[in-house]
Amino acid sequence: MDQNDRALTAFTMLGHAMFHTFELVIPLFIVVWLDAFSTTTTVLGLIIGASYACTGVGALPSGLLSDRVNAKWLIIGCMAGMGGGFLLVSVAPTLIVLSFGLLLWGSAASVYHPAGLSLLSRGANERGAAFAYHGMAGNVGVATGPILGALLLAFFHWRTVAALLVVPVALAILLALQLEFDETAAVTEEAPMADGRGEKATLKQFVATSKLLFAGSFLLVFFIGNLYGLYYRGVFTFLPEVLAGFSLFDPIHVGTRSLAPSQYVYSGLLLFGGVGQYAGGKLVDRYTAEHVLVANFVVLAFIAFAFIPAANAGLWPFLCISGLLGFFVFFEGPVNQEVISQAVPPDVRGLSFGWTYTAVFGVGAIGSAIAGTILEWWSAKALFAVLGVFAVLAGLIGINLSKSREH
Repeated sequence: MDQNDRALTAFTMLGHAMFHTFELVIPLFIVVWLDAFSTTTTVLGLIIGASYACTGVGALPSGLLSDRVNAKWLIIGCMAGMGGGFLLVSVAPTLIVLSFGLLLWGSAASVYHPAGLSLLSRGANERGAAFAYHGMAGNVGVATGPILGALLLAFFHWRTVAALLVVPVALAILLALQLEFDETAAVTEEAPMADGRGEKATLKQFVATSKLLFAGSFLLVFFIGNLYGLYYRGVFTFLPEVLAGFSLFDPIHVGTRSLAPSQYVYSGLLLFGGVGQYAGGKLVDRYTAEHVLVANFVVLAFIAFAFIPAANAGLWPFLCISGLLGFFVFFEGPVNQEVISQAVPPDVRGLSFGWTYTAVFGVGAIGSAIAGTILEWWSAKALFAVLGVFAVLAGLIGINLSKSREH
């Protein structure tokens, strides 16, 4: 990587880490919020699902903006908004105010992926490596956020913990402000930028460009994004709650404190996601991205169907399947990003990532509500069976995508 690649990658790594720090610490609060606000998994699933949906719905206008304005300031504003949302969560006296705080977080968080990924796709010359490091940084947030949250919740009130989680994002903003880079360094004469930065986007332009995107293979990528999002949200939103239901992870009492092993297992399995992100980014530099994508969904389907049987088989089988879950769920991220980067021209990648994360985080947020409802009315086994079906369908669409790109 040259100096510009390093600075640009470091900047997006900060934003990505902050996004996932907040995103996957939220499930740890669910057990506390169920008691604090006297509510149910179905209601919380709908609220958190709406918050996660905002990260998808807002991704589309964010994608349009990132094709026209400075991505650096978009991402810095995104980080500031996420911190503000959690400050409101920390003082929420009612479920309604809690909902507003989470919705504010989700709206601000929606800016990150379209802006950050289009920035990498246009500015990084070593794109696969940049996506890999970017993904690893996200998983630093994925792993350390929940671990930090779990440790703090063992010793402090949940409101204090929510407020303390704003400190890392404040530090990230200070670091981000020091980094300088060329946002279009990787744009070549063979794939030129449209001269659209600074222009006012119109509905007619948006519709016309979107039609062009969906007329090609991007339509299949969009459907895959929907199914991946349903799997992702469905598996992680209530995973600490699911794990707590197994006798393997009964609470441990240390003095006057009660520690929940399920929270640490949840955080631990996410550590493997960092390795998965890195492996996915590296593999698409060596192999056909569509083939890697299909293989990954085959594995995700197997994991979903094997998860509950492995949990009933004992500690070690369960820890193995949990590690595989963390690895392969996040493996998909850089693979999907490279598929998109190959499928669309540089000047509309912001819009394409906007549509993609509308699918992954917007439509995918329904997975939170689905998970909450299935857990309240049926069982964890039923939930993972449904998740397995999502993975199978995504793999089948991936096969069609691969065939369409070969012709």
